Amino acid sequence: MEEFCLRHTHEDYTIGWVCALPNEQTAAILMLDDRHEDLPNPAGDHNTYMLGSIGKHNVVIAGLPLGRVGNNTAATVATRMVSSFPNIRIGLMVGVGGGIPQKTRLGDVVISCPNGTEPGVIQWDMGKTEAGQFVRTGSLAPPPTALLTALTRFKADHITTRKNMLGYLNKLEADPDVPASYKKSDSLQDLLFHRSYGHIEVDESCLGDEDEDDCRRCDKSKVIRRSKRESGMIHCGLIASGNQVIKDANLRDSLYEKFNNNILCIEMEAAGLMNDFPCVVIRGIADYSDSHKNKKWQDYAAATAAACAKALLMVVATSEVDKLQRVQRKFTLHQIKAVLS
Repeated sequence: MEEFCLRHTHEDYTIGWVCALPNEQTAAILMLDDRHEDLPNPAGDHNTYMLGSIGKHNVVIAGLPLGRVGNNTAATVATRMVSSFPNIRIGLMVGVGGGIPQKTRLGDVVISCPNGTEPGVIQWDMGKTEAGQFVRTGSLAPPPTALLTALTRFKADHITTRKNMLGYLNKLEADPDVPASYKKSDSLQDLLFHRSYGHIEVDESCLGDEDEDDCRRCDKSKVIRRSKRESGMIHCGLIASGNQVIKDANLRDSLYEKFNNNILCIEMEAAGLMNDFPCVVIRGIADYSDSHKNKKWQDYAAATAAACAKALLMVVATSEVDKLQRVQRKFTLHQIKAVLS
């Protein structure tokens, strides 16, 4: 990656890339072919941006404020971004998520894609209670046509696209300046416990300053034995988005069943973006949304998601992007003023 080789204007950027966590933003930056000089933020825009290019696309990367996650925060960040960069036409929401173990493994990637009448992202907690039952209401907008076209090419030639994604990850492996946590290592164990077996916490006195609670005390006889396969598989389908962290295998499985065994991943930010910020959501699987959820896989999963996003952008023609409506037109003046005040 060539750093800070060019200075552009706010009007030069057409791809908006949103991340929720700092490690997701780091992974995104590692995928840039070139870094661009920073541009000043307009008054009222408190986002932090990283600018660069991937292929022929100029990309602006925005992160959520530290410690603040969820649908509403993501929507605010996106609104500020399209106000400051008025020619953004395509959005990407890229980062980590919790996998549905019947469909995914740790280190896999899930891309939001429409399935039947569902648009790609389902807001599982948007609804009302009727007769003691939760009834989901409303629907979210599908991704823009140019991205759906690219996804069709992506899926049709999935061997090449996965090869490209793995190629970007191999470049990270070979770069001594890239932190080891963003690289695949033998220390990353893919452990799926029976859903009835809860996590056993580690005494904090046994943890070093850089350590976190992991599954060292958990009974490995409770691990589900699965057939071996390669990691880093790419899946296209439905993603469930809500405003709460899920660390409950029973809730995870009930959501899977509720949506006819069609969802692949669970996350927290995408639903806030879909209606006003036309985007594809890409999630690297970092855990199984159960009580054993920890951060061991997060950096590597963020890298796999970012590499997949780059592979997708490389099959999106700039001519198709230029035909799309600017995202800013989807936001009302009231919405923009509200987040910039």
